[in-house]
Amino acid sequence: MTLRRNIETLDTMPETLPLFPLAGALMLPRGQMPLNVFEPRYLDMVDAALRGNRLIGMIQPMDQAAEDDTVPALFPVGCAGRITQFVEAEENRYIITLTGLCRFRLVQELVCDTSYRQARIAYDEFADDFEARKGEEAVDRADLLRTLKAYVASEELEINWREVNSAPTEALVNALSMMCPFGTREKQALLEAQDLSARAAILVAMTEIELARRDDGSATGLQ
Repeated sequence: MTLRRNIETLDTMPETLPLFPLAGALMLPRGQMPLNVFEPRYLDMVDAALRGNRLIGMIQPMDQAAEDDTVPALFPVGCAGRITQFVEAEENRYIITLTGLCRFRLVQELVCDTSYRQARIAYDEFADDFEARKGEEAVDRADLLRTLKAYVASEELEINWREVNSAPTEALVNALSMMCPFGTREKQALLEAQDLSARAAILVAMTEIELARRDDGSATGLQ
């Protein structure tokens, strides 16, 4: 089921969000993230979001939970997303799609009686996220495409270059950042990049480092 579209602005974003901690998951503004939800606490979270504003905060845990079941600490920056597609699947699962809206800074995690975590957050420093394609002109698109071609050749991947060449630069940078199998801290660096040009430069640098490692036979940095 595709859900009706809301128009959020900086002024209408909520001060608190339910949190979905997921290592290696990178969501960026206007990017789409499919999720297979099956844990009871996150089923509860989706139910509550669908009853309300349909917003969920994606954020990465710094480490896995300890053996004593203490909750893992979270990185300070995540991204708010809106549930834009929803399917109730078999075996008590939800298949949802989140569409990224705006990054946020975690201000304070809340003590609450819900099964899922919630926090008070701030968006002000990421206000530019609401402006589509902002900063595209500063991205070295040719360098990005050159690096992508080298990576695709290394992985022996099939890719639709017509779609790649016609994609807006913002969509290309953010889709590649979300799709590339970097580790947790590399994904966080992409998320926290100051602007689109910085994110593209980080993406190119990380990919070039990985390709160089493969050429000299050293260990991979990708997961």
